Amino acid sequence: MDKKQIAVVLDEMGTLLELQGANPFKSRAFHAASRSVEGIVGDIGDMSRSGDLLKVKGIGASIGAIIGDLVATGTSKEYTALRKSVPDGVLEMLRIQGLGPKRVKILYDKLKLKSLDALERAARADKLSVLAGFGSKTQENILAGISSLRSRKDKYLFSTALHAAHAVFDVLAKQPGVIRGEIAGSLRRRKEVIGDVDILLSAKENDRSRLMEVFVHHPDVAAVIAHGETKSSVTLSSGINCDLRIVNDKEFPFALQYFTGSKEHNVALRSRAKKEGLSLNEYGFTPLEEEKGRGGRRKGAACRDEEAIYAALGLQFVPPELREDRGELEAAEANRIPALIPLDSLRGTFHCHTTYSDGVNSLQEMTDAARALGWEYLGIADHSRSAAYAGGLTRERLKEQSAEIDAINGRSAGFRVWKGTECDILPNGDLDWPESILATFDYVVVSVHSSFTLTEAAMTKRIVKALKNRYVTMLGHPTGRLLLSREGYRVNMNEVIAAAAEYGKIIEINAHPTRLDLDWRLCRLAKEKGVMIAINPDAHSVDGLRDVEYGVGIARKGWLEAKDVLNTRSREDVGRYFDLKKREKAR
Repeated sequence: MDKKQIAVVLDEMGTLLELQGANPFKSRAFHAASRSVEGIVGDIGDMSRSGDLLKVKGIGASIGAIIGDLVATGTSKEYTALRKSVPDGVLEMLRIQGLGPKRVKILYDKLKLKSLDALERAARADKLSVLAGFGSKTQENILAGISSLRSRKDKYLFSTALHAAHAVFDVLAKQPGVIRGEIAGSLRRRKEVIGDVDILLSAKENDRSRLMEVFVHHPDVAAVIAHGETKSSVTLSSGINCDLRIVNDKEFPFALQYFTGSKEHNVALRSRAKKEGLSLNEYGFTPLEEEKGRGGRRKGAACRDEEAIYAALGLQFVPPELREDRGELEAAEANRIPALIPLDSLRGTFHCHTTYSDGVNSLQEMTDAARALGWEYLGIADHSRSAAYAGGLTRERLKEQSAEIDAINGRSAGFRVWKGTECDILPNGDLDWPESILATFDYVVVSVHSSFTLTEAAMTKRIVKALKNRYVTMLGHPTGRLLLSREGYRVNMNEVIAAAAEYGKIIEINAHPTRLDLDWRLCRLAKEKGVMIAINPDAHSVDGLRDVEYGVGIARKGWLEAKDVLNTRSREDVGRYFDLKKREKAR
């Protein structure tokens, strides 16, 4: 197992211990160890083998031994025993919004509930409302949570699906006989939530059987659903279904376009092909019947790649991210497809956390990691004082952090650490820090972290009021959603975007894979309104800095160009931008 997988296992062990009613100190020790593992800089396997792992805060001999087993074998007898002690259905209950380990334990102990079905029956029979700490409203919320959970069945975060897909694709792509290959489907379109994985290869006919054998016998394959010579389907160990299709190389561009989708885009593209007298499918162009008598001018049109397919229909190439039937073909016909922001164009980022609040890596470690990525700057935005649950900074800690940033900047030629804050927007729209403190930052991110159940009108008014504040630079995770976990709060984003445009505020694309918020559907509206975007990872560890990749994917899907995103600019240009905003505040 790698570091991320080990952190997940340790955290799950802490939860399993809570469900068992174990000593709270023991369960907290596993949760703390999980966070410590997230913050490790270096190879956890090497540290385990050398004994250096035991020098990490929160990792003692017993947990260190478990980590050693996970590194070496991918499992541990302690984890296996804990996992077997709790029914799968009980763990599934934890995925219901608002149901933590303590409440699930009550349901398990008092009502012997072991599955979602049993929980739903009990709730509908009004057996939950009488339990201490529950009540009728909680019972209603649990039923709503079960319904929401079932609607997300067989859905996966983009990051989870991408990792699972590459584990298989990277092996297949290196096999002898493979001519070309791509991960297709909604992953290629960079949808935020994925249903399954589609892999496409081109190869000669006599190589296909061998390639299919490699696929179905991949170590990550948990079950084989179908095994053929041109198509096979499996279920991966992550639970994700994965299809492999193999075509000849002449068919590859057409198959790639077809299996990338979306269905709606493909229907629109086929409709355009018909107007040109052509039939388009996953195998190629063929003339319609009525065109055959006229010589079939484009019969068998050879297309080396997808660009040639679109060109054959008189269209500018449509990047995969835009293929959602949201005006992209009309734009392609008018040669108005934008030059989407390149994946590697960011020079830094702004919304990151350190051990000063709830991050797991120090300010220096985060700075070193940003420089290792080749960035020119890093913005630190630790939580403001009211976020006690996340180690919100006191004024004293804020001064300490500011002094450390000054010291780092003093010895970091060619690199800049920007002083920021993630300041809570209070329920009435006021900000957590007074203006005398806000004025000391290079920039201010404002976010909602509480009172999610306000009406749409009240939440919109709350956020718009915050954006009016002259010291505010950007809005963080604007809808508060957690993909596959928590719906965003009710807010009129059209009004919020209009307010950001009016007051000259930035809206972030929060690139954390559980958020990807601003939604890509709203990015285009923000662009049209002239709202600047920042792509921020909301990183709480050095590894989290790399999540900006997911945010760039959302920016591309939202039709954004490099010029629309602040952190494509150089360190000097960002400095000038912040200075300009400061002069505007002083007026």
